[in-house]
Amino acid sequence: MTKQQANWSPYDNNGGSCVAIAGADYCVIAADTRMSTGYNILTRDYSKICKLADKCVMASSGFQADVKALQKHLAARHLIYQHQHNKQMSCPAMAQLLSNTLYYKRFFPYYSFNVLGGLDNEGKGCVFTYDAVGSFEKVGYSSQGSGSTLIMPFLDNQLKSPSPLLLPAQDAVTPLAEAEAVDLVKTVFASASERDIYTGDKLEIIVINADGIRRDYMDLRKD
Repeated sequence: MTKQQANWSPYDNNGGSCVAIAGADYCVIAADTRMSTGYNILTRDYSKICKLADKCVMASSGFQADVKALQKHLAARHLIYQHQHNKQMSCPAMAQLLSNTLYYKRFFPYYSFNVLGGLDNEGKGCVFTYDAVGSFEKVGYSSQGSGSTLIMPFLDNQLKSPSPLLLPAQDAVTPLAEAEAVDLVKTVFASASERDIYTGDKLEIIVINADGIRRDYMDLRKD
């Protein structure tokens, strides 16, 4: 008779995909709204995108309970910063805070995979991509989550980001116009939802530019 034992894990992976693209004067951040566990869909209408500051937004996939805890922690730290400095955090400052927060928990990590997008101090688009323990990189575009292995090659093919090893350093922002970037995001999610069972239902798109934040939705396949 084989010995059976119960295994319990403090983590789960609720799936879903996130994408961010930085442009000359805008940033597009998008994520689907499906939340799953295993072969079960828990809800078809869960937003994975969190506004951290007026010009800074985070999209997260992974374990959504940890994501919620991380969002609350960042909101509290941002409130303290505003009281101390009498201004909102810039996107690069928030990127460093997120890295520090994740690294601080590296021995029992937040099981969340984040992309941070927004506008920097000069009004240019910026995207930061992370692993679960705080290692991050400033890029022109990025994807995280269950569909990232399908989405990232597509973005590489369309946007061809310059190597970070080139000297002098090349600007990472994408040459696309804002409307073209939004169309590209819609295309990659329509494609990913055909092959990834954890990506689907609805696409939430956030566009950040000098005028503020705009939100848009698109239906994806629901099976």
